[in-house]
Amino acid sequence: MSARSLTPVLLRACLHLLVVALLVLAGVRAVVDQMDDAGAVAATAVALGLVYLAGQLVPAVRRSRGAATVWLGVLIAVWLVLLALTPDGIWLAFPLFFVEMHLLRTRWGVVAVGLTTVAAIAGFGWHQHVFTAAMVIGPVLGAAVSVAVVLGYQALYRESEERRRLIEQLQEARDDLTAAERTAGMLEERERVAREIHDTLAQGLSSIQLLLRAAERRLPDNPDEALAHVERARVAAADNLAEARRFVRDWSPPDLEAGDLPSALRRVGATTADTAGIAVHVQVSGEPTPLPSAHELALLRIAQSALANAVQHAHASRVELTLSYMGPEVALDVVDDGQGFDPDAVDAPGRAADGAGFGLAAMRARARSLGGSLAVESAPGSGTAVAVTLPVEAGA
Repeated sequence: MSARSLTPVLLRACLHLLVVALLVLAGVRAVVDQMDDAGAVAATAVALGLVYLAGQLVPAVRRSRGAATVWLGVLIAVWLVLLALTPDGIWLAFPLFFVEMHLLRTRWGVVAVGLTTVAAIAGFGWHQHVFTAAMVIGPVLGAAVSVAVVLGYQALYRESEERRRLIEQLQEARDDLTAAERTAGMLEERERVAREIHDTLAQGLSSIQLLLRAAERRLPDNPDEALAHVERARVAAADNLAEARRFVRDWSPPDLEAGDLPSALRRVGATTADTAGIAVHVQVSGEPTPLPSAHELALLRIAQSALANAVQHAHASRVELTLSYMGPEVALDVVDDGQGFDPDAVDAPGRAADGAGFGLAAMRARARSLGGSLAVESAPGSGTAVAVTLPVEAGA
C-alpha cells in the first residue's frame, strides 16, 4: 500500500480509537462517580458506540450520501441523549466535527459543525448551571480546528489527485510519443530496406534477365555469343549474391569497400557497359574530398538506379555520368540518349502494369533523407537527365 493510500486509513483508525476512548471515559466516570443515572449513561454510551460501528460496517452508508446523512442524524441524536445525561458527552463533539465535515458537503458540513458546537456549549452549561468564556472558547476552538484540518486535507487531496492525473497524462503522452517514434522508425527502416532491395537485388536480377533473354535469342544460331551472355549473367548473379550477403550483414557496398566513390562509380559504369553493351562514360569534376559514408552510399545507389533505368526503360546507347565536388555540395548527373519519357506522366510507385515505378521515388527519398534534392529532365525522344545535389556539411 502506498503512502498516499495509507494516510486516510490511519486517519480513520485514529478517529475510531478516539470515539471508543471517549465513550469508555464517559461510561467509566459515570460509574466511578456513582451518578444517579450511571446505568443510563453506560447504556447510551454503548448505544452510541453501536450506531457508530454500524456506520463503518453497513456498505450503504459508504456508497449513498442519503444513507450516510440518515446515519449521521441518528448518531447525533444518540449523542444529544448522552450529552443530556452527562457533561462528559461534550468531548465526543470533537470527533463528530470530523464526521460531519467528511460526510456532508462543505457548506452543510460547516453548518452542522456550528449547530453541534452550540449544542455542546448549551449541554455543558446546563450541567454546570453557569456559562463562562472558557466554556464557549473550548468547543469553538475545537470546531475551528476540525474545520481547518478537514478543509486543508481536502485541498491537499485535490492537489494530489490533480498531480496524479497530470502524471498519468504525461505518462500516456510519453507512451504515445514512444509508440509514434517506434512506428516512424519502422516505416523509415522499411523504406530504407525497400530502396536497398530495389537499387541492388532488383536491378541485378533485371540485368540477369536481360542477359538470359539475349542468350536465348542467340541460340542455337550463335552459341558462342549466347555463352558469353550466360557468363555475364553468372557474374551478375555472383555480384548480387555478394550484395545480398552484405545487405544481411549491413556492411558497406562491395564497390565502396574497395575504394572511394569515384572508383566505385567507374566500376559500376564498367559493369553496366559490359553487361548491357552500352557506352558509359564516368568523369569527376572538382577536387575529390572525403564524403560521409551515407552520402557515398546514396550517390552510388542513385547512379546504379539511373543506369538501370537507362538500360531497361530508356534503351539508351550512351550514358554520361558526372560526379562534381562543389565545396559545400556534391552533385551527380546522369544523362542518357535514350527514348525519354514524360516525368509528369509517371505512375506512382507500384502502380505500373509490371509493378515497377519505384526507381525515381527511391532516388528522391535518398536525396531528401540527406537534405538534398533530385531533379529529372526528360521528354519523349530527347533522352533523360537526372541531377542530384547533396549538402556535404549538413551530412557531415
